[in-house]
Formats: sequence, structure tokens, C-alpha cells
Amino acid sequence: MPVADLTEAALRDWGEALGAAVAPGSILALEGELGAGKTTLAQAIARGWGVATEVTSPTYAIVHAYAAPRGPLHHLDLYRLERPEQLAQLGWDDVVRSPGLVLVEWPERAGAALPPSVQRIRLAHLAADPTRRQVTW
Repeated sequence: MPVADLTEAALRDWGEALGAAVAPGSILALEGELGAGKTTLAQAIARGWGVATEVTSPTYAIVHAYAAPRGPLHHLDLYRLERPEQLAQLGWDDVVRSPGLVLVEWPERAGAALPPSVQRIRLAHLAADPTRRQVTW
């Protein structure tokens, strides 16, 4: 698995490039502790995908959908879920079958409902430099 240590600006650039390159129908699982940069990365991926509107954290709504020329983008934040069974209330099956792009923060909350084809991206703080993030994909 590739690993990179990135500044926030480099993380945004990397995310935009990823969003531009990722295939429609992809599901990206953004993993990492609070404050690791998952939403920052999601915003950059969305820009690269072609989302022209502001992308905000779906922490309270749990799922936000955005239109883009390449297809819809669904951004989910599963932090507030208590159990995977709650995914049905979000239209999970329809979201993961989306012809567009799906970004999932806190994917571990989905349990076995997360499709095996998901691409995992792990973000972590660097203790030696709080302005950088380690990204593993």
C-alpha cells in the first residue's frame, strides 16, 4: 500500500487529482480519527470529481448528495450511527449502487454492509508535525 506524508495543501491537491481520476461507480472509504482530515479530503475529491457547489460535512445529516457532470457524488459520515442496521434508513443499498462516486467517512460503522470493492484511504496525524497527515491507500 502506498504511503505519503502530506501538508494540508498537498492533501487537497492529491484529493483533487484522485477525484479527477477515480472511475464512476467507485466507493472510497475515508478512515482516520477525529481531525485527521477526512472531510478536507472529501471536499478535494469532490472538486476533482466536478462538484461545483460547496461540499460540507454531513455529520448531522449523515448523507449529502451533489450533482456533477460525471454523475452524482454521495458523501456519507457514519460517525453518529450506533449499528449497521441503521444504514437502511439512509437508503444505503441505493447509495452504494450509485453510478457516480460514493465517499464514506467512518466506514467501520457500516460493518459487513460495506461492499468488498471499496477502496480504503487511511489518514493519520503525524506526531512529529501536526501540520502534516500520513495518507495510506
